Amino acid sequence: MIRPLDGMLVADLSRVLAGPTAAVMLADLGARVVKVERPGAGDDTRAWGPPWAGSSSAYFESANRSKQSIALDFGDPDDLATARALVDRADVVIENYRTGALERFGLDAVSVRARNPRAVYCSITGFGSTGEGASMPGYDFLVQALGGLMSITGDAGGEPRKVGVAMVDLLAANHAVMGVLAALLHRERAGGEGQHVEVSLMGSLLASLANQASSYLTTGQSPRALGNRHPSIAPYETLRCRDGMLAVAVGNDAQFAALCRELGSPELASDPRFATNPARVAHRDQLEAALEALLAADDAAAWAARLLAVGVPAGTVNGIGEALALARRLGLAPTVAVGEGHPEQLAHPVRYSAFAPVVPTAPPALDEHGAALRAWLAEG
Repeated sequence: MIRPLDGMLVADLSRVLAGPTAAVMLADLGARVVKVERPGAGDDTRAWGPPWAGSSSAYFESANRSKQSIALDFGDPDDLATARALVDRADVVIENYRTGALERFGLDAVSVRARNPRAVYCSITGFGSTGEGASMPGYDFLVQALGGLMSITGDAGGEPRKVGVAMVDLLAANHAVMGVLAALLHRERAGGEGQHVEVSLMGSLLASLANQASSYLTTGQSPRALGNRHPSIAPYETLRCRDGMLAVAVGNDAQFAALCRELGSPELASDPRFATNPARVAHRDQLEAALEALLAADDAAAWAARLLAVGVPAGTVNGIGEALALARRLGLAPTVAVGEGHPEQLAHPVRYSAFAPVVPTAPPALDEHGAALRAWLAEG
């Protein structure tokens, strides 16, 4: 079986989540990924527990499968020579150091590409590599705050809230993979020349604000948090049933009419306050009260089944365990085994008709492959 990145070498100089996750995706597509870590401590996330798994933390395991680990001290001449040999042989280099920090070691984009012009060198920063942003620390939580995401997350009138997972890091990882793959394809079409690809956490977040940013650019007014409500659609929110919450995602008038029929109140669909989406948005408080009065007659799971049966998007609010169980029941195969002594991990989410992603190997122990990699790189 031929995979798109078979035979390609990725030097993963990154830490924490965005860069390591991008490198895992490239490994899934066939690349050989060598993770460079600090001697003694390794990637910061090895210590980010509990929970613990394998040789480190569950956090580290989530972003480092199918890699080889080598511990290198760039301040040591021999280790630095090994690091240079690695990046000079690599098809792709991924790093998220502070801007300029790798220059004195000859591991920055300009130096690497001078020695290895075929290299696609991917830098992930917090706020860009020029101007004031170059010196700003790039942490997901900070970018959620500065980038506006927290201002539209949380209850209406309440405190700003972060998203429950490091979403900005994960968005940046996806953008980094897109950039790397585009640069590799460009290399094929441009005579073998690599390039420097830059992704910032701030840029990835802003590019993903979609309709919320478009609303500001159209009106000049910043959107605000609305809890689980949608700023432009109703009912598109959680509604209280007899035993808990039901997520309802009505996207058009036909779905709203079907909802009203199934709830036993078809006349709501022709009520002037609710007959069109703009009217429902304008009268969302009255709409919520009317719907919740009807939903109180049964449990959320029962309503979800009934509404889905008549074409109304609805579902219970699941925990992560329930979500994974549902995905398995639907045949989505959401997890994959990585080896004895390690928990399952989330699977590569894309299905391909011509190839399958690599069967993953366990996340490495610190410097697990150091001796073999040093010997291989010394061969030249």
